[in-house]
Amino acid sequence: MKKLILPLLLLVAFGMLAAVESDPSAVVGYVKYDCVAGNNMIALPMEQGFTLASEVGDYAPASSVGAWNPSTELWEVINTFPWGGWDGEFNVTNGQPLLISVDAALSFYSIGDLPTTIPSYTLVAGNNTIMVPLNRSDLDLASEVGDAIPASSVGAWNATTELWEVINTFPWGGWDGEFATAIGDPLLVSVDASGVWPSAAKNVKIINSNTK
Repeated sequence: MKKLILPLLLLVAFGMLAAVESDPSAVVGYVKYDCVAGNNMIALPMEQGFTLASEVGDYAPASSVGAWNPSTELWEVINTFPWGGWDGEFNVTNGQPLLISVDAALSFYSIGDLPTTIPSYTLVAGNNTIMVPLNRSDLDLASEVGDAIPASSVGAWNATTELWEVINTFPWGGWDGEFATAIGDPLLVSVDASGVWPSAAKNVKIINSNTK
């Protein structure tokens, strides 16, 4: 289960997880991603201060961290050396979906201040990774995400089977399947033409809520 918990309830998490300093007036929270041993999709919805993939990997901890390159339609991946350290590096940004490999089941917490603006995703024709924005709790079905973009397919990673669960549009409209989505979910979407989604970044307005 993944939860977004805001202000007072977060104090409990701070004591159990890690100390995170913030201005007293800042709105803080966390999004939890439950990971199994192997490959898992996560995202970075909260402003946690990560700028490098290795920082995310060390924090998880993970043995590999990958980001989708929509231009090549390949994962750009860095891996740990057996003696420590990483065999490469790339930058990460707020709201970015990532593929991490972990050796044992764990919960990954994106914890920190709420972003002041929602991330925008530059989409190219073909497959792209996105995160359901924190201010779009209305997008609780994959088809709704697909219609909002618009996309021709929407996929979610199944960490147990290590496969994408994908729904596709019919040529005459509608979708050939369905699954639930929630704010903070990392997704793989296919679009027919390049564009930016959401088209205009807005201030994030979120109330205390739980997500699946």
